[in-house]
Amino acid sequence: ADGLRRRQRASIILQLRRIQLAMCHSGLISVLLAALLPALAAASDLHIKPDGTALQSVIAQARPGDRVILASGIYHGNFLIEKPLTLQGEPGAVIDGDGKGDVLRVRAPDVMVRRLIIRNSGNNLTDMNAGIFAEKSAARLRVEDNELTRNAFGIWVDGTPDVRIYRNRLQGRVEVRSQDRGNGIHLFNVTGADVVGNEIWETRDGIYIDTSNYNTLRDNNMHDLRYGIHYMYAYHNKVIGNRTHDTRTGYALMQSKYLTVTGNRSEHDENYGILMNYITNSTIADNIVLNVQRGGDFGGKVTHDIIGAEGKAIFIYNSLFNKIFGNVFAGSEIGIHLTAGSEDNALYGNSFINNKTQVKYVANRPQEWSKDKRGNFWSDYVGWDLDANGIGDRSYEPNDSVDKLLWKYPLARMLMNSPAVETLRWVQVQFPVLRPQGVKDSYPLMKAPHTAGDHA
Repeated sequence: ADGLRRRQRASIILQLRRIQLAMCHSGLISVLLAALLPALAAASDLHIKPDGTALQSVIAQARPGDRVILASGIYHGNFLIEKPLTLQGEPGAVIDGDGKGDVLRVRAPDVMVRRLIIRNSGNNLTDMNAGIFAEKSAARLRVEDNELTRNAFGIWVDGTPDVRIYRNRLQGRVEVRSQDRGNGIHLFNVTGADVVGNEIWETRDGIYIDTSNYNTLRDNNMHDLRYGIHYMYAYHNKVIGNRTHDTRTGYALMQSKYLTVTGNRSEHDENYGILMNYITNSTIADNIVLNVQRGGDFGGKVTHDIIGAEGKAIFIYNSLFNKIFGNVFAGSEIGIHLTAGSEDNALYGNSFINNKTQVKYVANRPQEWSKDKRGNFWSDYVGWDLDANGIGDRSYEPNDSVDKLLWKYPLARMLMNSPAVETLRWVQVQFPVLRPQGVKDSYPLMKAPHTAGDHA
């Protein structure tokens, strides 16, 4: 980043000199450029130590483009940046907000904050207290390689365009109830953000995106949270190559359109791996969701049991016109659950492997899950492939009227092996016209196109 800034400054100086030569007949322009060039060239490093030097006064006196470099030690207070500069720490440099307000508030464009430990903001969620709070005017803010701990919100970006948040580590206050914590990274009304390579844990949600468009979340690692990634009212966002584990929901996608969710991984999350709630015109592709279980005593720890959350690899609620392909949903209590009018979705080329219940679909409108004579792989498919073309010769229909009866009336499970239930299932096989409409894969794949190991 330093090299890039120096190259940009050198490029500007070169262009100004060319302009100066081309317009040398204008004495006024020559005078102005001659005054401007030294100012651009004179950006410098300001080294300070925590020995009584007022950090805020150094920031205020710095010139645009300067680097303020903090030596190891603790700098107490709440600080405001109102001009383009770099605030950088040497190993062990700590900015401590002492439990009040925002530790660092950025108001100017083109600010860089990096290699600092930023901790102990105020704890007022209504006031949006944060380790770093970026105002709308802080365009092109870069936050890199910092450690943010014990803040209400880690980084709050408030309408700031084109921010870059790279390789930070953000941890919340573990002694505070999850619902009373802020989010690790919170994007509100943001466009053009790039959030890459961060690790976030023990906040409320890892990354929360609200009313924000054309942003990218990539290669982040999130764990021990409510939601790893949480979308609300967002369009044209990309979620690529992220990983969640030990959250209550890996990817909570809500009230949004035109999302691209590809190459992500959810492992040992509780209740939901991917949750789609009012999602339309989006692509969910090439993701791996493994071992989603009901909240409770899971993995040797007592967790949160949510009524109705049966451990679903993917749950689709009132979501339409989406493309869902190339994913692996494995080892969960339920592979896929559709409800509340989640129809007209293209679902093909996925692998459903060893889920206790592969499909849960209660409605009666028929759903065909294949495209261009290519369906999905189902580990419990018992058909055959006589022509050896890789496609099963009989369709896969995972649910019958008994399944729907048990979902509607759970106490009926006591009758599972009764003669009445066995007779009902026999009748459905002998007289298919009596089988209720539901999910059907007319071209089930005989071999999984992807396995969890492909993306390990």
